[in-house]
This record gives sequence, C-alpha cells and structure tokens, in this order.
Amino acid sequence: MKKPRVVFPYTEAGFGHIMPMNSIADKFEEMYGDKTECIRSQFFTENGDKKLAKLEDRFKKDVVASSKSTLYGHIQTMSMDFFKTRLSIWGAMTFTAMGSKKSGIRHMDELKPDLVVSTHFSTNYYAVNCKSKPLTAVYFPDIIVNPMYMYPCDLVLVASDMGYERALKRNKRRFNKQNLAHVPFLIRKEAFEVKESKTELRRKLGFDENKFTVMLAEGGYGLGKMEKICEIILKRDLPVTLIAVCGKNKKLYEKFKGLKSKGHTDFRPVGLSDNMFELLACSDIFCGKSGASMAAEPCFFGVPHIITKYSSGIERDNGNYYIKNVGSAMKIFKPAKVADKIEEFMKNPEKLKPYSDSAKNRRAEYGAEESAKRIFELLKTRFPELGED
Repeated sequence: MKKPRVVFPYTEAGFGHIMPMNSIADKFEEMYGDKTECIRSQFFTENGDKKLAKLEDRFKKDVVASSKSTLYGHIQTMSMDFFKTRLSIWGAMTFTAMGSKKSGIRHMDELKPDLVVSTHFSTNYYAVNCKSKPLTAVYFPDIIVNPMYMYPCDLVLVASDMGYERALKRNKRRFNKQNLAHVPFLIRKEAFEVKESKTELRRKLGFDENKFTVMLAEGGYGLGKMEKICEIILKRDLPVTLIAVCGKNKKLYEKFKGLKSKGHTDFRPVGLSDNMFELLACSDIFCGKSGASMAAEPCFFGVPHIITKYSSGIERDNGNYYIKNVGSAMKIFKPAKVADKIEEFMKNPEKLKPYSDSAKNRRAEYGAEESAKRIFELLKTRFPELGED
C-alpha cells in the first residue's frame, strides 16, 4: 500500500511558527510514521526559487518591523480586520513578493502532498490552491483566531479555549465542531524533558542556587525593551541572576557581552540557545512580549510573566488572556517600572506565588498528541484503509 504523504512546510515569520511545527511533526511521525510518509519541507528555500525566498524574507522583515514599531504591528492587525480574510490573503500572497504566488503553488504540487499541515497562513493558501488538492490542516497558536487563519481549510486546530469558543460563536459560516478543534498548545517535546528543580537547574547551569533569577527574551530576533531593562538593573546593581536571551540579534548580544556588573548582578547574556527551556525553568520570573510561544512557555513552567510590550493587536489579545483568564502574567511597559517590580519580587518572593500557582494549573493544556490524533483522523477520511490510530 502506498503510504500517504503528509507534508509539514516550515515558514520563518518569527520563531512562533517554527516551534509548533517541530512539535507536531515530531509527534505525528512518532505516532504514525509507520503508516505515512512524513515530509519536513523548508518550503521557501529548498528549491532555490528566488521569489519564494524573497517572500519568506519579507515575512521576517514584517516581524522585525512590528517589533521595532508598535504602530506598524497594530496597523497590520487593523488592516486584516478591515479587509477580512480573502482580500487580506489575496493581497498578501499576490503583492508581498511579486510572482511568488505561482512559484508557491507550483512547489506545493511538486511535493505531491496528500495532506498539508501548516502553522502559517501562506502554506495553507498554496495547499488549498494547488492542483493536487490535498487535505489541509492549520494550527493556530495565538489566542483569538485572526482573519488570515479563516481561509478555507479542512481542519483548524486552536490552542486556547477562549479562541475556540469565540470562533464558533462569531464565525458560524466558517467554523463548526467538525472543522475547528480545541487542542493543547504545541510546545516542543524538549519542554517535557526538563525534570530538574530550579535549584538543580541553577547548579547545572553554573548560577547561584539561592539568587533570585530573572530571564528576559523578545522573540527570535531579540527586539524590544530587554536592552533598556538590563541596563537599568545593572545600573542599580540588583543582586539577581539576569539572563538576557538575544536570539538572532548579534549586535545586541555583542553589546551585552561588553557590559560589566558592578558586583551584585550576575549578568548572563545568551545568543541563540538550545537550552531555552532549562533557562526558563530555573527562573523566578520572565520578562518579554506576548507572542504565542513567549506567553505560553513561561506558563508551562509555572514562571510568572511580566509582559513588556504588545507588538500588535494579536499580542495584545494574547497578553489579556494570560493576565485576565489565566492569571499568570502582568503588564508593565515602562522599563524603569519593570525593574521596580523585579526588585519588589526579589525582596518579597511570596508575592509571585499566586501567579505561579495559576500558571501551574494550566500544565495539562500542553502537548502534541491530541493534534496528531486529529490530523490522522482527517487523513483517514481520504485513506480509510489506514485503520485505527
């Protein structure tokens, strides 16, 4: 029997689309790799098409622009809401990189997919419009389903209870309980492999076991208020371990390596890291914006979150959810006030307990197994011979 081809096309438009793809591809291959052919596709770069590569580069630049300018990010969000789904996606796929639409559709056909699993609207667009007419599934990691993810698709997986209920209620023509599913957040499998306590992790990482530990990160590109917050804490010489994850921002990382502590602050700048989860799990508090993963991952580890910026309306909705619905986060946008709050929590760590407890209560809402099962059930509608999962 020919194995159905399940394609997982990667899109770099911020790391928030790459990490969940790793999670679902790993789990699906683990559970159903014997029954299917799993294809991990670096979709925009693997065939050397310059138009496709340019489009992905534009996606990345849009994320950077939103991180640098809140106004830019909010205008993007408002534009999606104004022009709605079909016009917004048609414009984005037609004019963002001229000629890339045909290239993308052609390349999707070249992959000969039977089912395409997307974490970005662009690859779902190509899958829906290619000649192969594969089954389509999309995972949406943010809280409120935005118009770009309401494009036709056989199955939309939503990672929040509030987003699921709202989409069913407000978009009855588009969604029903057959094509929309509420699933746990697709955190990477490495998160579940972190078993050590905070003390054990700090010892392992070479940190002071008893020192209040603060982690800061601003997405994969390291753009936000982290630089200013670190400078203030270093100037005040707070007795904390200060972990600053710069991601791909090499310029900031090099600058941070040149900053010196006055003596009490243990400053630990980090570039691209392969142990992000250990750094996060050993921390007492996390500071950063409220992208999908940036908000969900601290919650998984029971780490309270100071939200320092909303880059877009999407991140505003994410932040409001973790502040009001979950109770694991707080919003402070002024760097000096962030430093004030860190100092307050350092002196009174018991004040963090309600935030930490609220986060820990959500631990069961993570993992890729349910999403993998849902996708396999979708695949069986065309390939019933696959049998039970």
